[in-house]
Amino acid sequence: MPLTEEISGKDKKPSREATEEPMLRRELYPILEYDENKVAKLNPTSWAEENAEKNFPSDKLIVTFFPEVMQKLTEEGRITVERTIAGENPLCVYRFADSDVLITLGQVGCPACAGNLDLFHAMGIHKVMFCGGGGVLDKNIEVGQILVVDGAIRDEGFSYHYIEPSRYIYADPEVTKTITEYLDRNSISYLRGLTWTTDAIFRETKDKVALRKAEGAKIVEMEQAGCLAVARFRGFAYGALIYGGDDLSSESWDQRGWRSRKGIRYDLVTLCKKLVQII
Repeated sequence: MPLTEEISGKDKKPSREATEEPMLRRELYPILEYDENKVAKLNPTSWAEENAEKNFPSDKLIVTFFPEVMQKLTEEGRITVERTIAGENPLCVYRFADSDVLITLGQVGCPACAGNLDLFHAMGIHKVMFCGGGGVLDKNIEVGQILVVDGAIRDEGFSYHYIEPSRYIYADPEVTKTITEYLDRNSISYLRGLTWTTDAIFRETKDKVALRKAEGAKIVEMEQAGCLAVARFRGFAYGALIYGGDDLSSESWDQRGWRSRKGIRYDLVTLCKKLVQII
């Protein structure tokens, strides 16, 4: 079959005009074969129904990568378990005692983190704030400096199953505007820019770091392209704050003690709790 020939899940179709069925165009590389059909063999709504999971009591969720903050919030009595979603890797979702905001610990990488986000949306989540840390590509970005994510360079595979191939994916400008206006009103310092989303933490080479920096990426991480893609595909509000962590801009990697900045991490979760209620 020629690589430019269009195919569908059933019989070969001569052209898009001849059918209303979404079509899959075969490409040289499988990752570029985007299928716009929103119905899959396994859908998050079906998965939720089959596992007898009811909708969450709230549509607002924080996804954080700070386990010690989750532990502290639990010890303080500020959050309690709302639901444990069964599976090979059970997911625990917590609820704040003083609001209807939910919070969960994110899992590393787009397939886990963004895949769970698709499931959470099927269970009633429509507003999401992400907070985590990432490696800086510019040593002038201090540890703890907040980056408001404008978009991501798509150097991973997950997002290509949700959004047609492109080099970049961008956040909803209205959500970003709401976030930055709040930060401005409260005199909270921040940067804006792209992240570099990669699947391979041990393949962040010198030349790739230089290239991604030249393209405008300020931080490297492993989830944003996928989360942004799911949010756009499903149509819900998504915003992300990532703080500057380890440094990849120098000749040698410098971890800069970024995981020990507990005060910064706790405050970032508290900030996202406010933001998720207004996006």
